[in-house]
Amino acid sequence: MSETGSTPNGRPRRARIAVPFAVGAIAGATVIGGVALVAHDDGSGAGVGALAPATPGTAIASKAQSLSAEQIYRQDSPGVVDISVTTGAASQNGVSPFGPSGGSAQAEGTGFVYDTSGNIVTASHVVDGATAIQVRFEDGSVAKATLVGTDPSSDTAVINVKVASSKLRPLALADSGDVQPGQGAVAIGSPFGYEESITAGIVSAVDRSIEAPNGYSIPNAIQTDAPINHGNSGGPLIDAGGKVMGVNVQIAADDSAGSSQNAGVGFAVPSNTVKRVVDDLVAGRTVQHAYLGVSIGTNANGTGAVVGTVRAGGPAAAAGVRSGDVIVSVNGKPISSANELTSAVGALQPGDKATLKVQRGGSTLTLTVTLATRPATAPTA
Repeated sequence: MSETGSTPNGRPRRARIAVPFAVGAIAGATVIGGVALVAHDDGSGAGVGALAPATPGTAIASKAQSLSAEQIYRQDSPGVVDISVTTGAASQNGVSPFGPSGGSAQAEGTGFVYDTSGNIVTASHVVDGATAIQVRFEDGSVAKATLVGTDPSSDTAVINVKVASSKLRPLALADSGDVQPGQGAVAIGSPFGYEESITAGIVSAVDRSIEAPNGYSIPNAIQTDAPINHGNSGGPLIDAGGKVMGVNVQIAADDSAGSSQNAGVGFAVPSNTVKRVVDDLVAGRTVQHAYLGVSIGTNANGTGAVVGTVRAGGPAAAAGVRSGDVIVSVNGKPISSANELTSAVGALQPGDKATLKVQRGGSTLTLTVTLATRPATAPTA
């Protein structure tokens, strides 16, 4: 990764970490939340027109208390940090990653303070392969960070710093289950190295599915038109009450146009997923995800998830699920799409039994499956 010029504060500009995945029309097979999906669109083919972002001082509508973008920035920016990562060869002569690296690769992302114990949330792809991690606080001070743990399946990571508690300004999490399209959204981060930048927009859609670094998918993702770019990854997507409703991890880019910059379509891991994963990582537990072992797609008539490949030796195969089956409910909860099946499986734990209602031909069957632990990487189609 090469340096190109300088940041506005005069520090060398480093490669920016954003989303290593281009998001667009899904062709062929992909994998959603422990379940490989075939041609799963989940409605994202219908674009949402971008609205002009709110400007500082403008109230942003939400069911929560409405703060202006300026108020949100004053309240939350002290809890947002710039993350500098060294990968490959370690820094020489103790040189900070915020300066010349002695030949080691440098990249940058964003994170936010989770608690007063020094735990900081970011995206797992931000710290992937890190040999050294440092964070820069809003006041310009720098601290070395250690990796607490990562969960590639949700693109979530926790790092920890040992600093005075007065420097730690934890951000509160919203209930992402309450997030609705049209409500306001702001992002704070370091796009292209411009640290502590705020951008504003709206929630464009909810319940999207995005691909995780290990090939699975993350359900219930939040789509936003608040501009996020390289360097925003791992930073907070904030609601009008100043609470974190998601962690920014991806942008949709038109690669055919040779651009990987913001196009008004960004995605955040929902805060409810982040909280569950982070609490496990902080407690020293290995994050586990339930695994069904099928590839699926949304039924053309909008009812159920159509089974494609059934993984040999997997839980679904053992329960008698077949290719071509349409799963219409899980534990009595109706399923209308592949994304809903992914979310339903993701809400369960390995070892749980799930009752599937399946349509096969002209018959409706009830099958009981014992969910397994998701493999480390998604099986190929």
